[in-house]
Amino acid sequence: MKTDHKTQFETDGYYIYAEPILDRALVEAACDGMEKVIAGEYDTGVAPEPSKWKPGGDPQSLVKIEQPQKASRAIANVVGSPRLGELAAALTGAKMIQLWWVQLLRKPPSSTTEAPRTNIGWHRDWTYWIPDWHDGSEVFTVWVALSDVEENCGPMKFVSGSHLWENPGGGDFLDQTIDQSRFSVPAGATWQEKAALMSAGGCSFHHRLTLHGSGPNLSEGPRCSLAIHLRTEKSRPLVDTTHARFIDNETICPVIYGQRVNAQEGTA
Repeated sequence: MKTDHKTQFETDGYYIYAEPILDRALVEAACDGMEKVIAGEYDTGVAPEPSKWKPGGDPQSLVKIEQPQKASRAIANVVGSPRLGELAAALTGAKMIQLWWVQLLRKPPSSTTEAPRTNIGWHRDWTYWIPDWHDGSEVFTVWVALSDVEENCGPMKFVSGSHLWENPGGGDFLDQTIDQSRFSVPAGATWQEKAALMSAGGCSFHHRLTLHGSGPNLSEGPRCSLAIHLRTEKSRPLVDTTHARFIDNETICPVIYGQRVNAQEGTA
C-alpha cells in the first residue's frame, strides 16, 4: 500500500476503498447469510447477541443486528478476512488487528414523502465505546459494503478532519434530522462531508472520533453492510466491559492480522 493512504487516514479520519477488496463469491454468500439471519435462520445453531431488531419485524425499518457472525458462517468468513486485517494494519501501522464487535446493517428503500426513520444521525463511535475501553485505546471501524453504495442509497458520510476537533458536541446515532447545527466547528476548520460511495465488496475505515452519519436510501433496493469494530495492540478493555467481552473468544472475535495480544497485556 502507498504511504499516502495512511497519511490520508490520519489527516481526514477515514479512508475509502471504492473498488472491491473482497471476492465476489464471499460477498454474495454474506448477503445470503444476512437475509437468513434477519429471518431468524442461523446455520451455526447459535443466535446473534440480543438486538432491538427481531425476526418478523417491520421490513421498512433499519435492521441492526449485533454480532451476526455468531449466527452465520458466511458472515464470519467476511468479518474474519485477513485482507481486512492487512488494510487496517497498513492504515494504522498496527502489529495486531482483532475484531471485537460486529453489526449487521440493512437500510431498506424509502421515499421522499414519508417521515425519515432509517437515517443515522451524526455521531462519534467513541461516545458509545467509552464504557468499554480505557481512554486512548486504538479502536476503530471498517464498514464493508455488501451491496453497491451510490449517492441515492443513503451512503455513510464522514466529516473530514473531525476526529481532530476538540469537544465538537455530542451526536446521536438515532437522530433522524441529520442536523449539523448542534456541533461546534473549531476556528479555522470547515464542515466538509465526504460520501463513502463504493461497489459491493468495497469498504471504508474510520477513526473512533470521526463524525459520520447517513440519510435515507432512495434507491430501489436495500443498502446492506457490516460495521466491523477493530482494535490494535494499543488497546485495553475496562474490567466491566460489555461490548469487548468476547475478545478472548477467537471464534467470535478472531485476530485478522499479526499475533494476538491478550486483553490484560494491551496498552492504551
